[in-house]
Amino acid sequence: MAMISAARIESPATVQERRQNRYHDVRSRTVSLVAPLSAEDCALQSMPDASPAKWHLAHTTWFFETFVVTPRVRDYRAFDPAFKVLFNSYYNGVGDQHPRNERGLLSRPSLATVLAYRTHVDHAMRECLLLADSDAGLAALIELGLNHEQQHQELVLTDILHLLSRNPAHPAYDPAWTPDTGAADELRWSRYRSGLAMIGHDGDGFAFDNESPRHRVWLAAFDLASRPVTNAEYAAFVDDGSYRRPELWLSIGYETATARGWTAPLYWQREGARWRAFSLRGLGELDPHAPVSHISYFEADAYARWADARLPTEFEWEALVATRGDARTRIAGPASADADAAIRYGDVWEWTSSSYAPYPGYRAAPGAVGEYNGKFMCNQYVLRGASLATAPGHSRTTYRNFFPPDARWQWSGVRLARDQAA
Repeated sequence: MAMISAARIESPATVQERRQNRYHDVRSRTVSLVAPLSAEDCALQSMPDASPAKWHLAHTTWFFETFVVTPRVRDYRAFDPAFKVLFNSYYNGVGDQHPRNERGLLSRPSLATVLAYRTHVDHAMRECLLLADSDAGLAALIELGLNHEQQHQELVLTDILHLLSRNPAHPAYDPAWTPDTGAADELRWSRYRSGLAMIGHDGDGFAFDNESPRHRVWLAAFDLASRPVTNAEYAAFVDDGSYRRPELWLSIGYETATARGWTAPLYWQREGARWRAFSLRGLGELDPHAPVSHISYFEADAYARWADARLPTEFEWEALVATRGDARTRIAGPASADADAAIRYGDVWEWTSSSYAPYPGYRAAPGAVGEYNGKFMCNQYVLRGASLATAPGHSRTTYRNFFPPDARWQWSGVRLARDQAA
């Protein structure tokens, strides 16, 4: 469940307009992300972990219909009662779900019907947006729904990238889609001296429930790299035969890499002595300066060991980035000598060595909405930061993303940490 602090005093009209504009902006962005796609693109599912773009459009609408509109709008008529099951993801408290690995078999409803469904629910949401002016709980629920939709906006991009990568013609989602990386900054180290750190959301603005409660953590002295590992740096790891060196890998990681034939990050292709990579702009030259992405926890951990370093814990990451972070969409942190180097993040989600688990004192919200985060706190690892696919303004230094250790289709990369010499 979301947490939202008391905002500064604003007139009711201003708050109402801001909420309505935010709802419109988030919902419109989701539709704009599928605009470059055909109806056929939107219907396909390339693997069980991915979902069709059409399903994302419908599920995010289902969330508002199920948790916001239906309990509050008198005489609301569901667009299609069958959607209650078709577009439920994992909320057992609401009822049955269509099997996740069969979402790509839903040729019907059509894309046009799903877009009409969004319009239908958006119309009903007008009343709920007005009701939220005098109902703080409803306002928080709507904000949760919007952040939920922003998460699915990123999934639209990650899932369509995987889908198009399966096409031997290497079609582009958007030929103009590319990060402007330029030359990579020199890798520097930012130092943290032993002490207590405050971890977790401080109550200012929106946060998911897994970011709380705020609590103290003791951290021994460590150093954190100023930027993520680049493609060129990771290519040296590959060229050193590291995918065939079991001493670098966790046992289950080496078994997974061997069984699945991993020899490089997902979407990399070797052509002679050079590397190419598939991206949302199609197949092209690998940018040596860009952060390496689409690697699993197992690969990130093996690289760190090869580099005579380690992965940071999520607490180490937050303790330094919260004070020295320099994000793409945030005010730059202080840049100075190596001991206080600014830490750039926001290009890739960064694996940490921390298992995804509840903070001390965590309690999931009651009801089906409480299934949002808490029940996934098992067999997954925490990633911190944001990626080029993350919706603008969606992330923050306390944000806890999480995936299984073998997941590679996300924009996931690696930042190094090291213990300070005694």
